[in-house]
Amino acid sequence: MRPHGGRVTRARQDRLLGLLLHENDWATAAVLADALGVTPRSIRSYVTALNTRDPNALVVESGPLGYRVGPAASSAGRANAVERGTPRDRLHRLVRGMLDSPDGIDVYEIADELHVSSATIDADLMRVRTLLSGMDLALERSASRAKLRGEELARRRLLSRLAHDEMDAGSFDLDVLRRSVGGSVSMDASAKLKGDLVAGLTELGFFVNEFAIADVIAHIVIAADRAARGHPLGLAEDGPREADDIEALIARLVSDDLGVELGAGDRRHLAMIVLTRVVEPGSESRAATIRAQLDPAVVDAVREVVEQAASEYLVDIAHDDFILRLALHVQNLLHRARAGAVPRNPLTRELKSSHPMIFEVAVFVASGLQDRLGTPIVDDEIGYIAMHVGGRIERNRRSERLLTATIVCPGYQELHELLRSSIDRSLGQAIEVVWVETRMDPDWASIDTDLILTTIEAPVASERVVRIQPFLTDADVARVQAAAVRIRRGRRLATLRADLQRYLAPDAFVRGLDGSGGEEGVIRRLGQLLVAQGVIDEDYVAHTIERERMSSTAFTDALAVPHALAMTAFRTSIAVGIADPSIPWGDGRVNVVAMVAFSETDREAFQTVFEQFVEVFSERDSVQRIIRNGVDFPSFVEELAAVIDG
Repeated sequence: MRPHGGRVTRARQDRLLGLLLHENDWATAAVLADALGVTPRSIRSYVTALNTRDPNALVVESGPLGYRVGPAASSAGRANAVERGTPRDRLHRLVRGMLDSPDGIDVYEIADELHVSSATIDADLMRVRTLLSGMDLALERSASRAKLRGEELARRRLLSRLAHDEMDAGSFDLDVLRRSVGGSVSMDASAKLKGDLVAGLTELGFFVNEFAIADVIAHIVIAADRAARGHPLGLAEDGPREADDIEALIARLVSDDLGVELGAGDRRHLAMIVLTRVVEPGSESRAATIRAQLDPAVVDAVREVVEQAASEYLVDIAHDDFILRLALHVQNLLHRARAGAVPRNPLTRELKSSHPMIFEVAVFVASGLQDRLGTPIVDDEIGYIAMHVGGRIERNRRSERLLTATIVCPGYQELHELLRSSIDRSLGQAIEVVWVETRMDPDWASIDTDLILTTIEAPVASERVVRIQPFLTDADVARVQAAAVRIRRGRRLATLRADLQRYLAPDAFVRGLDGSGGEEGVIRRLGQLLVAQGVIDEDYVAHTIERERMSSTAFTDALAVPHALAMTAFRTSIAVGIADPSIPWGDGRVNVVAMVAFSETDREAFQTVFEQFVEVFSERDSVQRIIRNGVDFPSFVEELAAVIDG
């Protein structure tokens, strides 16, 4: 039991460090304990343990306000690979030993080498069996020997899993990668390979996905190591013409940078990995060639789902160029799924919390593609779809976000024209100047633009009036930008407050939410409150559970917003549950669960409520205030309104 407890404690230390790095400010032991589901005393012990990771600098600082990251926090996070002598270290060494030797390992010899009992190694081998689940590999045990049975490609996937197990999601630690494959490839050579590969792919006319490049470098290093040890891949099936150029590039770089000559099977396999995981056509000629090779069934499925998403969420994404680019991504996604490749997307969590509406559209698209193409789509793949969707939506939103402005600039000759030119140049992406007033005594009351930028004193103070200089300064630009942000936020939150007053109900509020039944238990508990009100039926509850299984609706560290993808509620309503202490949800813990049921008639309000509700609960201080003081429905609404009003 002790090793298991050690692993749990170590994982919670890492989770604590991650929370503090994300917070980047002071946080109390009580707040951190609630986020981890432990006691404040445990937090203090975790901090002590974290500070032993670097003998020369603090990993976590302590003070009257609680804890915050110290100067050694980042290095301590990167150093968290696999400590010598831990169960995790033994697991990795056992796997590498069986991968390196066709005859496997002798249990008693490895026990002596690692200074543990054979019974401990037997327990570790049981964990190896769990690790092999779904990998087309089997662990065979005969007397004192243990070995792996399976094809070379499956063995490499296992090495890739070990590498990812040692690296934090989204990070690229070359030293960890080197250890994962046995240490045969130097850090300097791996770093040079990465730079040369990105440069070479760019020269070939591709855009390179830097978020996925670490995974590809891991595959190349693993392939080079296995080939050098006498375990090459057999010939792979032929690929598209674009793979030929990439294959030649990889063969040259692996030879030059790593000193390994790859066989035809390895070259083709790695070229297909690059083509399906890390590049998109950068030049029009590349794009035209690759689009001509798209599977019509994939294009049709993407077009159908995108058009449905555009209608369901009232977003302008149903454009041919977007559909073709997304279809190319989905076709590559299918290749990755068939190969059992799990992508890593370091922005998935951030996209979910910062752009919940965009992520929700991506979930809708992914769900539709799952149904039509029969391929499960994991959370990190949804994150990449969200990046495509977000790029398209943001292009269309740019003009919608412009605030109108009037310039008041009495002056001499062409002074007002120079000022307008400066404003357009410096602030053109945020505001649109629709009128220039050159009189000394303008009719201030008749100016109805969002902002008034004036070089003279206005008679009435207002948040939309910004005093600027006749010759625009950097300070003027900063003040106008700040005013624009305040106005946009104020309008959004005012709309949210009005919507919440309509959608929240006293009969759909629970204080002391029980999380023992997991996410589904909470959804059923809140769902029954809405069913009892006649807002939804049991089918809506079932669809909400389906949506939750696809991707966690914990959009912040404190808030989950379970809901169905289709807006089929009889009327719009929100059931709220408060958990104090927090309850497990997805990969983290939450204090507030808001089950949202929207009807078709409120389709336009969905974006506002969804995005701004998540925004309110993204600020830890606000969440703690609401949880602490929202003891019943009236006080919850009062605290929520106070937070919204700032």
